Amino acid sequence: MRLTRLLVARGVSVVSLIRNPAHAEDIRALGGKPVVCDIELASAPEIAETIAGADATVFAAGAGPGSGAARKLTVDRDGAIKLLQASRSAGVRRYLVISSIGAEDPPDQDDVFSVYLRAKAEADAAVEASEEEWIILRPGHLTDDPGRGRVRIDAEPVHGSVPRDDLAATIDALLQTEDARLILYVNGGEQTIEEALVALPRRARE
Repeated sequence: MRLTRLLVARGVSVVSLIRNPAHAEDIRALGGKPVVCDIELASAPEIAETIAGADATVFAAGAGPGSGAARKLTVDRDGAIKLLQASRSAGVRRYLVISSIGAEDPPDQDDVFSVYLRAKAEADAAVEASEEEWIILRPGHLTDDPGRGRVRIDAEPVHGSVPRDDLAATIDALLQTEDARLILYVNGGEQTIEEALVALPRRARE
């Protein structure tokens, strides 16, 4: 929702894939085009039909905090991989996925959060192995605090938190760059998003 608002504000056409038809009006109110497409049930070719002609795809779905381990796999892992496959089939070169800090070294326990991190790690591995112009974002704890427009972006794991507003603004800014094949950790910080991105390519590739 936050990203759609930012993209539409600068004249970008946004297609939002949603599972629940009741959310369609919320998307339309922001200027986006809602398409009901359940990534757990849809095939990669079916998803490809909905994103044909796009310049970039962003995976921002999640099973949610109340879901069990099985849905961490079907949404957070399989959903991200299917959207990646669909992007390739549809000729969409740019792919940005919202992952999680901890996916770089996921635990091997059987609790739901450990399964979630392994699901993210497996999805990230598929993205890294692809030929797409990909960016993997691993934010710290997401909050609903008002955005400040100031972040910290690192190439190595940093634990912290970041307002959802600022994560959305970071994604919007990254979609306007040529940066690709980067794994980035995003938290609240003291740099403007523009300042953080200026130093990004060199730091992230060291």
